[in-house]
Amino acid sequence: MASGSDYGLKRIVWKKLKDTIIADCRNSEVWKILILDPFTTKLLSSCCKMSDLMSEKITIVEDLFKNREPVLEMKAIYFMSPTAKCVDAFIADFKTKPKYKAAYVYFTDCCPDQLFNKMKMHCAKYIRVCKEINMSFMPQEAQVFTCDNPEAFKSIYSPNSQDKMKTLETIADQLVSLCATLDEYPGVRYKKDSNIENAKTLAELVDDKLAKHYELDDSGKKKGKTQAQLLIVERGFDPVSPILHELTYQAMAYDLIDIKNDTYKYKGEDGPEKEAQLTEDDQLWIQLRHKHIAEVGEQIPKLVKEIAASKKKPDGKITIANLSQMMKKMPAFRKQMTEKKVHLHLAEDCMKHYSNNVEKLCKAEQDLAVGSDVEGVKVKDAMRTLLPVLLHPYNPPDKIRAVLLYIFSLNGTTTENLNKLIQHVKIEDQQEFILNWKSLGVPIITSPSFFPRKPTRRDRSQEDTYKLSRWTPVIKDVMEDAMENKLETKEWPHVSESPAAWNGSGAVSARQKHKASSQDERRTGSRLIVFVVGGMSYSEMRCAYEVTQTVKSCEVIIGSSHILTPTSLLNDIKALSKAPMESFLIEERSNA
Repeated sequence: MASGSDYGLKRIVWKKLKDTIIADCRNSEVWKILILDPFTTKLLSSCCKMSDLMSEKITIVEDLFKNREPVLEMKAIYFMSPTAKCVDAFIADFKTKPKYKAAYVYFTDCCPDQLFNKMKMHCAKYIRVCKEINMSFMPQEAQVFTCDNPEAFKSIYSPNSQDKMKTLETIADQLVSLCATLDEYPGVRYKKDSNIENAKTLAELVDDKLAKHYELDDSGKKKGKTQAQLLIVERGFDPVSPILHELTYQAMAYDLIDIKNDTYKYKGEDGPEKEAQLTEDDQLWIQLRHKHIAEVGEQIPKLVKEIAASKKKPDGKITIANLSQMMKKMPAFRKQMTEKKVHLHLAEDCMKHYSNNVEKLCKAEQDLAVGSDVEGVKVKDAMRTLLPVLLHPYNPPDKIRAVLLYIFSLNGTTTENLNKLIQHVKIEDQQEFILNWKSLGVPIITSPSFFPRKPTRRDRSQEDTYKLSRWTPVIKDVMEDAMENKLETKEWPHVSESPAAWNGSGAVSARQKHKASSQDERRTGSRLIVFVVGGMSYSEMRCAYEVTQTVKSCEVIIGSSHILTPTSLLNDIKALSKAPMESFLIEERSNA
């Protein structure tokens, strides 16, 4: 099986980088230096390894903003964002005394004329190539991308925001760069919301910028629409999915365990702390990440036993201590077992949390989210479902999540009821965790005479689900409805008409001839790109893979400004009411 970077978005990004940046320099026999800013470092790390760069005669990778020794006999490739900071750092490398023989400059996006002219004025004789390659998004996984901008949440949703339009413009440029990289010119639609218009604004910006980008192609012809559709939704469109305790492996791990920058830290039996990267280079991670924790718990020991059996090891109880003994005795076996051992640790960590608290919470959460219990009996009194959670000594964040699910289940509650809940959870001084959802257009306080109608969901009563995992993210309904052309135009207005394949009932699955099941051959079908304004959850990411797996002729790609966890979302929600200068003033004082 190919590694994650060998297919999907990462493969496409690496191919484009090779066809532009690498191809320009390939003719030269001279070994080169690659100089990157923080964004391009992350971008390149996501889709290639150092060995890939070495095979293209790139021998050193350097940080644009760090002091570097001059290497006058070598040519330097600069791959950077078109910002004043990056351009100034580049000019400093050549202005007084050149550090390199020549410079090949590649910008992720359109470089403003002012910066381009500044470069030309100071460094023209050293610049061999200067190109804009239009790649300003981050490929996170095979079917997932981000704008690498968690700060966008506050810029878009804070009532005190002073740069909302600028942020939406930047995101629109990043979406255009995604479409250009995929060679798609999609029809654009957005979810209509009477309370909030960010999705509409972004959809119009993207459509306008796409039209300008595809005005003329390389042969001087206007590019027509491709078999793709772009849907844009607000975060408040489904507040439940990012708050629920999820029991699929990836979503559960990122919720319950402190995983930062995809790095899982765990204690080895021999003492020191160890680290493992949860990326698509780990085949077992790709295989397990979307499975329910019950299946993961069954599967890992089986895999370990299979390898142990293949090494003629006697069967026995698989424990981490036993594995350590086997690995010490068999050096070749050690490498083969490392992946399995990491996931044995991670699954055990998840199960500890599950057994301690999460299992009890999940029943109440699922009943509130779905609106019925395991037997399908409708929840008539949501407060009776919530009360056991409030009376149990759960930690405050878990109680806040349960209170939010209660409010979402009713589409808002009365001020009197909300005040009682806030007192019960003892968060009088932190009630922004709940109140600030109104900035996302989510009803929190509603008058007793008016409770808004909840949207109709797809019937999934016949689907096999675990009792504590009955909720399905709303985005999955949207993806499936889009495939079947069931999205109502009134609810999902077109900013620009979608191509023919999306205009008739069942057209996507019926008209696209799917000849093979491989990821790459699926490219011949349609693409559905879904963008969530304000962050997406791991459960929503999973939906893109599940729907793609079901509808073989259409690939679903999902993206957002960033990936969120329940904890990070609640912190972002709370921070919405902070004054815009607060963090700036603290920074200023600390530098004084």
